[in-house]
Amino acid sequence: MSAAAEDHFDVAIVGGGPVGMTLALALVQSMRGIRVALIDRRPLSVPKDNRASAIAAGVRRVFDALGVWGEMETQSQPITAMRITDSGSGDIARPLFLQFEGEVAPGEAFAHMVPNTASQAALLGAMGDAVTVIAPAEIADWSEGRVTLADGRTIISPLIVAADGAQSALRQRAGIATTGHDYRQTGLVATITHELPHDGVAYEHFRPSGPFASLPLKGDRSSLVWTETSENAKTFLAMDSDQLAREIEAVMGSSLGAVTLEDKLMGFPLRLQIARDFVGPRLALIGDAAHVVHPIAGQGLNLGLKDVAALAEVIVDAIRLGLDHGSEDVLARYQAWRRLDTASMVMVTDGMNRLFSNDVAPVRAIRDFGLGLVDRAGPLKDAMIRAASGVSQNGPKLLSGLPI
Repeated sequence: MSAAAEDHFDVAIVGGGPVGMTLALALVQSMRGIRVALIDRRPLSVPKDNRASAIAAGVRRVFDALGVWGEMETQSQPITAMRITDSGSGDIARPLFLQFEGEVAPGEAFAHMVPNTASQAALLGAMGDAVTVIAPAEIADWSEGRVTLADGRTIISPLIVAADGAQSALRQRAGIATTGHDYRQTGLVATITHELPHDGVAYEHFRPSGPFASLPLKGDRSSLVWTETSENAKTFLAMDSDQLAREIEAVMGSSLGAVTLEDKLMGFPLRLQIARDFVGPRLALIGDAAHVVHPIAGQGLNLGLKDVAALAEVIVDAIRLGLDHGSEDVLARYQAWRRLDTASMVMVTDGMNRLFSNDVAPVRAIRDFGLGLVDRAGPLKDAMIRAASGVSQNGPKLLSGLPI
C-alpha cells in the first residue's frame, strides 16, 4: 500500500496481543470473505519470555472451537487443585482453609497454565494469510470509522476495535473516560523451578501485603504472581537471584522444596481501571482497553477473551442479518453483554484484595472462619469453581465450544 493510500476492511483491530489476535481469528473463521485488519505498533512475533497465563475452562473452549487448543495443550499444564492458605506477618504455620479439587466436566480441568509462547504461536499460525497484518505501524489519528497511520496510510472500516491495552490511545482519542483507583501495590512475576513436584496444584497464600500465587507449569516448574506493597517490591526487585530464591522459598513455606529462578523478577504497578463505556462511535473496546482488574483471581486475560467471544458473535450475527455491524444499536448489545460480567469480576477481585491484604486480627479471624465454611459446603464450592472457570450455559457460543 503506497503512502496516503486508503484501504477498506469490514473490521479493523488495533492491538496484536492475544486478545486482538483471537478476535481476528474468530471473525475470519466464522464468516467467509470477511476482511479483517490487525494493526500493531510492533511486528507480530512469538514472545521470548517464560511467562504463562491461567486460561479458564470457558476460555479454553474458545480456543478449542477455533482449532488452536490442540497445539497449545501439548505445552500446557492443567490445574487439578487449588489450595488457599492465610497467615499474618511473621507466622511460620500456613493453615489450609480452603481447597478446590475436581473438574468442570469429565476430563476437563477448571483451568490450564498456558505459556505465552504457545498461545501466540498457535494464534499466529492459525491466522495465516486470512488476516491482513499491518505491523509495525503507529496510529497518528482516529475518527469515526477511520484510522490514520503515521506513514499517511488510512484504514477505513465500519468498526474499529481497540485492543491496544490499558493505556489505549484509541480510547483516549474517543474521549472515553475511565474510573478506578491505584492499589499502591506491585505485581511481581517470575518463573521458578523447584525441588518437589507440584502435582498440578496451584497455591494461593494470602499475606498482609497481598496474595502470593504459585501456579503449576509443565515439569517441576511454576509461575509466580506475587503482590507486594509498592515499597516492599523495590526491595525484592533489587535482590540478587540467590537471595530472592531463598525469600520465595520462605514465603512458600518450603512447600515445593528449594527453588531456583529461571528468569529475572519483573514488577508492574497494580490498579483498577474500568472504561465508563465499552463502545463509542464505530468503536468497541476489548481486553485491557476496556478493563484492568487485580490479578488476585487470575481473570485479566480471561475477561478479555470473554469480550472476544461476545463481540465476535455480535459482529457476525449483524452481518448475517444485513445490519450495519458498527452501528450504535449493534454495539449496544456487546456492551450490555459484557457489562454485568465485568462488574461482577471487579467486585470480586477488588473485594478479595481489600479483605485479604491486611493483618488485622479480627478481620483475619472472620475471613478464615468464612473460608472454612465454604470449604465444608460442597454445592457452594462447586458453584465457585464453575464461576471461576468461566463456563456459562447462556453466554456467547464460543464459551461453550460452539462455532458462531
